[in-house]
Amino acid sequence: MNKRHVADVFSEWAETGRADRMADGHLVNAERAFHILNPAPGSRYLDIGCGNGYSVRWAAGVDPSVQAVGLDTAEGMIRHARALSSQWSNCRFIHAPFPCPELRTGAFDSIFTMEVLYYMDDVPTALESIRSLLKPGGKVVSIIDYYEENPHSFGWPEDVGLAMQLHSIKGWHSLFEAAGLRVLQQEQLKHPLPEGQAPNWQHSIGSLMTLAIRD
Repeated sequence: MNKRHVADVFSEWAETGRADRMADGHLVNAERAFHILNPAPGSRYLDIGCGNGYSVRWAAGVDPSVQAVGLDTAEGMIRHARALSSQWSNCRFIHAPFPCPELRTGAFDSIFTMEVLYYMDDVPTALESIRSLLKPGGKVVSIIDYYEENPHSFGWPEDVGLAMQLHSIKGWHSLFEAAGLRVLQQEQLKHPLPEGQAPNWQHSIGSLMTLAIRD
């Protein structure tokens, strides 16, 4: 995958307001993941593919002692995240692709990544890098919508114009385990169905959440 192309697409989304609409659509599941990770005072938190930085701000808001870091390959996303986060002195945003050598090995207690891993050229290397960034006992939560059990997502690579890596739920489990990350939980997170609204795949199939730990 051409990372510059990925960066260009998501920078454009930041400039056109699509980043904020995308974040709004992710909030229900992102909040679930954040409560699972439950960053504590004094901890270090990383969001890989942070978009407009909403989860980084959540972590920073837990306590001033939390060091909350967001990483994104799209410069437009990072500019937008910084602009929205100016009141949090414990937020830091890095414009770089992942893996990122600027991030210190064994530095993070918790890592979150939303709709990112399937864009990686080399998923095994990306997961190994996530493991290396976690402290022993540190946890990572990944949420993705593009996976084999969600056929509604199969046309996305052509629609968006970007290469995506398609794996099954079991396939993602194996990839995490092969990278040295012990999978604690996998769940298809379904959105609640508002009264009177027709269901779609978000209500019937849901997003795939994988929670894993570095032992």
